[in-house]
Amino acid sequence: MPSTLDAQSAGTPAPSRVRGDHRKIGFKRKAAAYVSLTKPRVMELLLVTTLPTMIFAQRGFPELMTMLATMVGGALAAGSSAAFNCYIDRDIDKIMKRTENRPLVTGELSPREALVFSWVVGVLAVLILVLGTNLLAAGLGVAAIFFYVVIYSLILKRRTEQNIVWGGIAGCFPVLIAWAAVRETVEWPAIVLFLIIFLWTPPHYWPLSLKYKRDYQAAEVPMLGAVASARVVSSQVVLYAWATVVCSLLLVPMGWAGIVYTAVAVVTGGWFVYESHVLYAESQKPEYNDKKAMKVFHLSITYLTLLFVALAVDPFVGGPLMPVPGVLG
Repeated sequence: MPSTLDAQSAGTPAPSRVRGDHRKIGFKRKAAAYVSLTKPRVMELLLVTTLPTMIFAQRGFPELMTMLATMVGGALAAGSSAAFNCYIDRDIDKIMKRTENRPLVTGELSPREALVFSWVVGVLAVLILVLGTNLLAAGLGVAAIFFYVVIYSLILKRRTEQNIVWGGIAGCFPVLIAWAAVRETVEWPAIVLFLIIFLWTPPHYWPLSLKYKRDYQAAEVPMLGAVASARVVSSQVVLYAWATVVCSLLLVPMGWAGIVYTAVAVVTGGWFVYESHVLYAESQKPEYNDKKAMKVFHLSITYLTLLFVALAVDPFVGGPLMPVPGVLG
C-alpha cells in the first residue's frame, strides 16, 4: 500500500507545480501525458534487450507474429509498470526536480486516470503475450509487472539503499520473456542474459543517484547515492561493472557466443570497467563533481546497447568460439 506521505498528498498536486487542469486540457496534451506516464526512454532500453535476445535464441529471425507480439506485449508491460510507479510515487515526484514534470505532478492527469490506465495497459500486455506467444512468456510478463510495482515501488524503494539492486530484477525479465516466446522454455543462456542486466543495473543507476543526491534526500528515498559518499558509491560501481563484464563472457564457454559478441563484450566491457575506475579515482579528489558520474551513467547505456546489438548479429557471423556438442540442437 502507498505510504502515509502518499496518502496525505493524494489528489491534486501542489498549486505551485500544477500547470494544467486535467479536466480541461486538450486531446493532444492528454495523449502526450499518457505516453509520458509509460516512461518511453526506459521502455526503449528494455526493447533494445528484447529483440536481440529473440534473434539470438532463434539463431535467426523469429516468426513475424511472435516477434511483434513479444515486442508490443513487452513494451506495454513495461509501460504499465512505469505508469503504476508514477501513481505510487506521485507524492515524492512533486518534491524531486528530476520528476517535477511528470503528468501527475503537473495536473495533466488525475491519480484515478493514471491508475485506470495502468491496469488497462497491463491487462492488454498480458493478453497480447498470451495470444501471440505462449503462457510461459505471458506469465513472465505478469511477474515483471508484479516485481516492479509491488516488490520495488511499494516495498523496497523507500526502505533500503539496496532498492535498485533487487528492484532492478524487474528490468531483467524482458530477456526471459523474449527467450520463452521463441523457445517456449527458459535455458541457461537466458539466465546469463538475465544476470548481465541484473549486475548492470546498479553501476548504471547509482552514478545517476549521485547527481540527484539532494533530490532523493529531500524525498527521503534511501538511494545509495543519497546515503553514502561518492567514494563508497563509486567503489560499488567498480565491483558491479567487473561482475557484469565477467558474466557477459560466460556465453563463450557455454558454447553460444561467437566472434562478434565476444569481441564487443571484451572491448566495450573493458571501456565500461575503465570509466568506472576513473569515477572511483575522481571520487577521492576534494574537487569531485558529478560530470564523471553522468559519463558512467551514459556509457552504461551505450555498453548495454552495443552488447545486445552484437548478440543479434552474432548468429549470422560464423559459429560459437567454443562449441559444445548438442548445445544449439
